[in-house]
Amino acid sequence: MKSRRVLIVEDDGGLRASLTRGLAGPDLDVVAVPDGASALTAASPPAQPFDVIVMDIGLPDSDGRDVCQALRARGVTALVLFLTARGQVGDQLSGFASGGDDYLTKPFDFAVLSARVKALARRTARAAPTAVAAGQPRLDDATHALVDGEVSVPLTPTEFRILTALMGATNRVVRRHELELAAWPPGATVKHNLLDQYVARIRRKLVGMANAPQLVTVHGVGYRLMQDRQ
Repeated sequence: MKSRRVLIVEDDGGLRASLTRGLAGPDLDVVAVPDGASALTAASPPAQPFDVIVMDIGLPDSDGRDVCQALRARGVTALVLFLTARGQVGDQLSGFASGGDDYLTKPFDFAVLSARVKALARRTARAAPTAVAAGQPRLDDATHALVDGEVSVPLTPTEFRILTALMGATNRVVRRHELELAAWPPGATVKHNLLDQYVARIRRKLVGMANAPQLVTVHGVGYRLMQDRQ
């Protein structure tokens, strides 16, 4: 397997150097920068893409969550692990809402960080595209978008994962628990209505697509993506 590229965004010089030394190896190619501006330069197109970004939230020039949102707006699809001393549930939820994929509170055990980074790196290995019937929207992994003919609707990483799970079970009910497991990392604290908020955002993005499937709520159970409208 080819090496996965990891970007570390951490202003503490000692911690930055320690993380770089500890994570670098045959399977991980690690680059480190000290602030948000440097992260935007290093990770934004046309720069060589990263697979995983380890992002400190308390950066000297910006909030790491704002940097993550800016990267998502530029089409960056790397999986983002936030590092922060803020451990409240609200802080974690805001991290996921800004496009993050995992969250680790300082101080942390390096073995745990390493395991999570490697798990995220494995998730970036995508399966080959599946065949899509003519006239049906498809998920484009390269652009993280839902594509219907000439129409391309950008998705956040969490939206992309939810739609991937739903489209893999078209016309079948996918239970809420299944969608939450697909959308957020193991151990994440997911507020009871957070999934509903993401589904509402996905529905808004489907508006205007000629062949868009219908996203149906099955109350008390989950959601179903109806590809063939009546």
